[in-house]
Amino acid sequence: MSHAIGVDVGGTFTDVVLSGPGGEITVAKCLSTHDDPAEGIVTGVTAVLGRTAPSAVTRVVHATTLATNAVLERRGGRVAYVTTRGFRSAIPLGRYARVEEDRYDLRFDPPTPPVAADDCFEVPERVNSRGEVLQPLDEAAVARVGEEIVRRGVTAVAVCLLHSYANPSHEQRVAEILRAMVPTVVISSEVWPELREYERATTTIMSAYVGPVMAGYLRRLTARLAGIGITAPVHVMDSGGGVMSAELAARRAVATIESGPAAGVLAAAATGYPDVISFDMGGTTAKTCVIRGGRPEITHEFHVGGKGSFGGRRAGTGVPVKTPAIDLAEVGAGGGSIAWVDPGGTLRVGPRSAGSEPGPACYGLGGGEPTVTDANLVLGYLDPASFAAGAMPLSRDLACKAVDQRLAGPLGVSRVEAAHAVHEIANASMGSAVHVVTVQRGIDPRGFVMVAFGGAGPMHAARVASRFGISTVVVPAYCGVASAAGLLSGDLSTDRVLSALNADPDRVFGSLAAAGARDLGVSLDSPGVSVARSADVRFTGQAHELTVPWSDSPAEVAGRFFARYRQVYGIAQEGPTEIVSYRVRVTRSAHRPPEPVNGPAAAPVSASPPASRTAYFPELGGYVEVPVFTRASLGETAGPAIVEDAESTIVVPPGWTARLAETAAVVLTEAGA
Repeated sequence: MSHAIGVDVGGTFTDVVLSGPGGEITVAKCLSTHDDPAEGIVTGVTAVLGRTAPSAVTRVVHATTLATNAVLERRGGRVAYVTTRGFRSAIPLGRYARVEEDRYDLRFDPPTPPVAADDCFEVPERVNSRGEVLQPLDEAAVARVGEEIVRRGVTAVAVCLLHSYANPSHEQRVAEILRAMVPTVVISSEVWPELREYERATTTIMSAYVGPVMAGYLRRLTARLAGIGITAPVHVMDSGGGVMSAELAARRAVATIESGPAAGVLAAAATGYPDVISFDMGGTTAKTCVIRGGRPEITHEFHVGGKGSFGGRRAGTGVPVKTPAIDLAEVGAGGGSIAWVDPGGTLRVGPRSAGSEPGPACYGLGGGEPTVTDANLVLGYLDPASFAAGAMPLSRDLACKAVDQRLAGPLGVSRVEAAHAVHEIANASMGSAVHVVTVQRGIDPRGFVMVAFGGAGPMHAARVASRFGISTVVVPAYCGVASAAGLLSGDLSTDRVLSALNADPDRVFGSLAAAGARDLGVSLDSPGVSVARSADVRFTGQAHELTVPWSDSPAEVAGRFFARYRQVYGIAQEGPTEIVSYRVRVTRSAHRPPEPVNGPAAAPVSASPPASRTAYFPELGGYVEVPVFTRASLGETAGPAIVEDAESTIVVPPGWTARLAETAAVVLTEAGA
């Protein structure tokens, strides 16, 4: 009897889901262990296994922020950069933009480049954009560069030669020479052979930077799981929502940088609603994504690190990475986000988080700073007694003390006013993320359904939805561990791209598909293997392109591009087009356990009155007594009300109704919608 395990390591909690052969679900939530994430994973896995034999586990799928954190916290290894003579300064000079608070800062410091200027090297060679060799490679110069890199003690090298996407022979020879001297050598033509030199270089550098970190971590995790009897293959969620083997993830670590957030979007897409805004609020951040026609929006370039700009990441403030990723907006507003008063006396929430160590004040683990979770506990949205059945007991006294000392006192307001202000500021911050993926892109959010999940998402979702005229909020079963559950719906897949102007499409697609099949270790004609083809198209002479599904008919490709252009820019325009790059996604369908029919076991709705407690609703004048349901006991009720799970709490504001659907999802609807 086969079982599958999904593991999502977040900033505060590690979520683990065990799915059995009949679709039965067991979940566990434990504090993340940042010094050694594998420790928290093993704790959670042991908890969900219970009496299940470890040998019965046939698949482990993991989402991790390890690569992201390595970049943000500069915990990767030292990397040397090798490029064509005359271009070594491209990385130190970089490209950056100023966000709102930096725009008028006369002492503004540009971000630190991903590779120090002294570690950038150049070699004599030149290839043009058509792949023609203008200057042969000086192999003796490459050897001298390698000797200098070794002398400096650098153990990872990123190689990105000019126009190597058109002719990789020089890069391949440089790698051959350097690999005899240096343990890790990554070349752009293997990582992501796409035009735009700066972005291709930074993508290659990031792969060299996080690759050794990821490889070491996955080796340790595999060994730790084997130590408790799980020898099943470990798979890793990639940034685009696919799943790759641990071996491929180690080789192409840059594809896992947005691994963590992608899984939750898949869970939102699996609810069956065609047009969805996913709303994932965990302990550290809140993330939103638009899903249209059941498919998440995909971007082919994103920025790691940098600074936020109205809920998004401002291009030019971080390190650009060119690899497919689910297009998310993220803000530093989670349950663990710290509320603080700035020197000017203004209340702020985030982006700092209490994380799992020491955590919110109410955890009783030594934290003294008030967080969003502390504010929600003061407001009565969380109940210490019922929450104790989930991750950990909460102390209302400690939450009140933190809010009083750090917020209410300095601001000169009451405890409840301070706590409610924290709640509202968090809602506004999360609303900015929804704004980025909808209004800012010309999308009217009013026709969408919001799917809320994460440990804190259902507490805030209805309030955030109201800001945008979204009248339906769906909270799926196991919403508190939805990202871990979403991992089990991912197929094994890999992406390949090649920039090639005036190329033979059949030849390029055939080569890319064959390379993708080698990544997965499958044959293209094997059962369950599929190839999705797309192309980057632009108007002739333009600098940027849009990705559209491929067709063998040029007129149909052009028509799809015109439609996509109109959707993105709101302009109906036609004209001559050109194809810039070709893309494939090779997928092998993974065996999935059956979906649970009704989520948590449903109980008949009791005729006796539900439990109740006091919670704060300003529309009703303050604290009021509200009914408290479990998900299983909920039939249909009007707000205000609270619905509790072991791992999450749903707040139903006045003016909303909540009902339990057949899928065990709780559906919230705003009155009059």
